Amino acid sequence: MIDVERLVKRYGAVHAVDGVDLVVGRGEVVALLGPNGAGKSTTIKSVTGLVRPNAGRVRVNGFDVVRQGRQAKASLGYVPDRPYLYPKLTGRELLRFVARLRRVDDGERAAEAWLETFDLLGSGNALIETYSHGMRQKLTFVAALLHDPAALVIDEPMVGLDPRAARQVRALMRSHADRGRAVLLTTHSMEVAEAVADRVLVMHRGRVAASGTMADLRRAIGQHDADLEAIFLRLTEETVAASILPIALPSDAA
Repeated sequence: MIDVERLVKRYGAVHAVDGVDLVVGRGEVVALLGPNGAGKSTTIKSVTGLVRPNAGRVRVNGFDVVRQGRQAKASLGYVPDRPYLYPKLTGRELLRFVARLRRVDDGERAAEAWLETFDLLGSGNALIETYSHGMRQKLTFVAALLHDPAALVIDEPMVGLDPRAARQVRALMRSHADRGRAVLLTTHSMEVAEAVADRVLVMHRGRVAASGTMADLRRAIGQHDADLEAIFLRLTEETVAASILPIALPSDAA
């Protein structure tokens, strides 16, 4: 449902993303991990159509994000790490606007159900400018899910959420995928990624350092009991070392 092929994005002489391949299939949750500056956000923005790549191809639900932007975005729900919500609207007014924009049948009912899920019913008629950061994050999730998107893209899902809401979001990502949708998330929380992701892709310096299931990644570093944090550190350290030292790697490790 999300298919990224040989994605390249340059900012001047800097290759923010350099030949990334990424697939998130129907029923999958894939976590995109990497150090700061690894290219995660640029990859996410390329998937959502906010950044136009220099090369490569991105498709969402079969639609090319560049050539068929309207159809691709109609299939997509997006939760950014720093959401902007119209502060002078109430929560319900924002959702009413989103429902009309997304052409959601019975949008009022769907909005009320999601507001109840995230414990926002009592705040629905308050101006968004009065919301806490966590409340705004919850409202952003509601807006992204209102049209039941085929693909859900989430950038740092747990920022500002209380423990109960964080648990709800973990369950939500899993249930969304289990209903035949695709979920792509970026996070600095190894715990979240390990708890919900079917596969993990680790980026470093604009490239894919490794990808696969937890079992695949453990085999890649030769530690069969390693947790995701240990795997992440080992992979990124080895990538850094390989980029500095002129070491000839075996052909199957290149």
